[in-house]
Amino acid sequence: MKKIAVVSILFLIIMQAAYSQDFYDIDTINTIEIIFAESNWNEILHSLYAAGLEERLVGTAFINEVQFDSVGVRYKGNSSYNPNQIKNPLNIKLDHIIEGQLLDGYGTLKLSNGFKDPSFVREVVSYEIGRKYLPSSKANYINVYINGDLIGLYTSVQSVDKFFMGNHFYCNDNAFFKGELLGPPQPVMIWGYYGPDSTSYYNFYEIKSDTGWIDLIEFLDTFNNNTTDVEEVLDVDRTLWMLAYDNLMVNLDSPINFGHNFYLYEDVTGQFNPILWDLNENFGAFTMLIGGQPLNIIQMQQLDPFLNVSNPNYPIINKLLPNPTYYKMYIAHMRTIMEENFTNNWFLNRVLEIQDIIGEDVQADPNKFYTYGDFLNNIYNSVGYGPQSIIGLIQLMNPRVDYLTTHIAFQGTVPAILDISYSPTNILPNSTVWFTTEVEDANFVILGYKQNIAGAFEKVEMFDDGCHNDGVAGDGIYGISIDIETGDIRYYIYAENDEAAYFSPIRAEYESYTIEVASMQGDLVINEFLASNDTTVADPHGEFDDWVELYNNSDETISLNGYYLSDDLEDLTKWTFPDTFIVANGYLIIWADDDEGQIGLHANFKLSASGESIVLTDPDLEIIDEYTFGEQTTDISMGRYPNGTGDFIEMTPTFAAENVEGIVGVDDIYPAQLCTLLKGNHPNPFNPTTTISYSLKEDLKVSLNIYNIKGQKVKTLINEMIPAGEHSVVWNGKDSNNKPVASGIYFYKLNVIDKTEAVKKCLLLK
Repeated sequence: MKKIAVVSILFLIIMQAAYSQDFYDIDTINTIEIIFAESNWNEILHSLYAAGLEERLVGTAFINEVQFDSVGVRYKGNSSYNPNQIKNPLNIKLDHIIEGQLLDGYGTLKLSNGFKDPSFVREVVSYEIGRKYLPSSKANYINVYINGDLIGLYTSVQSVDKFFMGNHFYCNDNAFFKGELLGPPQPVMIWGYYGPDSTSYYNFYEIKSDTGWIDLIEFLDTFNNNTTDVEEVLDVDRTLWMLAYDNLMVNLDSPINFGHNFYLYEDVTGQFNPILWDLNENFGAFTMLIGGQPLNIIQMQQLDPFLNVSNPNYPIINKLLPNPTYYKMYIAHMRTIMEENFTNNWFLNRVLEIQDIIGEDVQADPNKFYTYGDFLNNIYNSVGYGPQSIIGLIQLMNPRVDYLTTHIAFQGTVPAILDISYSPTNILPNSTVWFTTEVEDANFVILGYKQNIAGAFEKVEMFDDGCHNDGVAGDGIYGISIDIETGDIRYYIYAENDEAAYFSPIRAEYESYTIEVASMQGDLVINEFLASNDTTVADPHGEFDDWVELYNNSDETISLNGYYLSDDLEDLTKWTFPDTFIVANGYLIIWADDDEGQIGLHANFKLSASGESIVLTDPDLEIIDEYTFGEQTTDISMGRYPNGTGDFIEMTPTFAAENVEGIVGVDDIYPAQLCTLLKGNHPNPFNPTTTISYSLKEDLKVSLNIYNIKGQKVKTLINEMIPAGEHSVVWNGKDSNNKPVASGIYFYKLNVIDKTEAVKKCLLLK
């Protein structure tokens, strides 16, 4: 039995939503006002900290004037916390009581108090540099008020949590640990293997996931005892970036010196990934070498780039850097960080820009640890005396870069990657692709590539032997072919000689080149979407939300249990399908309205009318289908034509029905001026007939006609004088010859005869 639903289409005034910047936008100073019922909140927070159980005091928070009820607050920190100071670091959990109470996806706010940083930029600029090379938190500033009193300006750092993992690793439920030492600073084996008993690791790691000790121990066993297989259990390139970062910027409160302030997360490939954390004492604010004495200014400026490489307590370093290739990769990464941030004056300009953003708020901070003069002076000079002295940022980094530039490790001839090409130009799935590159001063060249954005790079050697599409042997042209499957190719080139190495792009593997691979439409496709739904199809709750339509090209029902839909190629697991299915040759609609609380398929994101991506992924994180689109037109969808197999084109929406070519000129059929005479009803679920209701303010002659998607009149329901009042008419889904119409989109128009007012509506017949 055919079913009909009435769906409104009205010409309404379009209201453009205000653009909302990310909470951690560095140019924005946020404000949080916390209200506790308890007037002795400070004493309570101190007592909770002393108890060491991470209990929280519950209050109400207003973040940029938006209210968050029942948030949980506690003090955090080690040396930065002091029971005798007012301005202590804060950990604020927005969803402590109310599940799902988030801010732009963020659930926990971690606020640092500026301890040991007169410049007040160390932490923010450190994370900004880190984000160029490996997964790192966002960071900016926030003014904190408690019970009406300004506590001061804080650094606000994104929590490394499930939201972070999903954005960077495309999964968030795998083994997850924080490097956390119990007891006073002492020499420990950093990433050392202590045997198969998980209790042997409790003093060095804090587990953040539900399970994972076995995975961590297996990683440490392989890392220490079978290092030739290290890339099976560790993202080595990412680790080298972290080691180069920490050493270059004298971040001694990190695992190159201290066995804490890092996270380890196991991705979908089984590799553990290190993550930077707690950078408030970066740039030489922490001066103590574990097992040694505090470093003076010159010792920090001339810190050995291979610090602890021979120290048995540092497997994290001495299991990697003795490898000649890893050694050269490490130096290449350190050179890149220097060139992109320090030798070009970017660092100085950036810290001055950040200070300009926060200067007035630093001055207004009633509980700051340093004077405003110290704030300005610490960019160039040390502040304080003796053990309390904090080295100036430029005072540290300019001589340090000069020292490293002349260090013997940086003196080798660096290979040059002059050109990269591939063939064929238009690449089809399940085909062979040839890569060639022209390189100078290299004797070993690697192509790294992958087609799963969440996967690990595969590495293959390229050859200059005249047998790999590389021209003449020994001409500096290297070549290799790879067999590909589906999905875009992400790749980079690595070249080395006996002295040095070079990457292209230079931020590889964190950044890579991308080659678009033609889409081979399979059984399940993204068939149509509408990213600016103003008047077309309303969801069961009567809301005109964005939607995505899937189509099953096959003759079999497909289960979608565990599949993912996302609007972000960097976060493939953004929304998980429930246990649902799509029937053979059938359609399935997902409402992209960020309203999972509603019944039905409602994704946890909205589509952007200014353009973004839609990506459909299977439970193994293989991309089934994806499409990146530009700016969209209101009430005009994009769909595959021919239906289910063709390229995307603009079209009149064909919600849950076969796509039609082009845009039907409905405005050529109906006057565009609004009429206020009609009110429609929106039955759900679909019914075999539909009732069209309308209201007249006066006696009028009206016509009510049904049109198909091509603008052809199907049937006239009314063409007569109608008295004022409420009226309705039933359409049974038949044409003027009393024959059932085909499934599809239908419009109806209520015209007031001899007047210009009109309303058009839409009927979906299935």
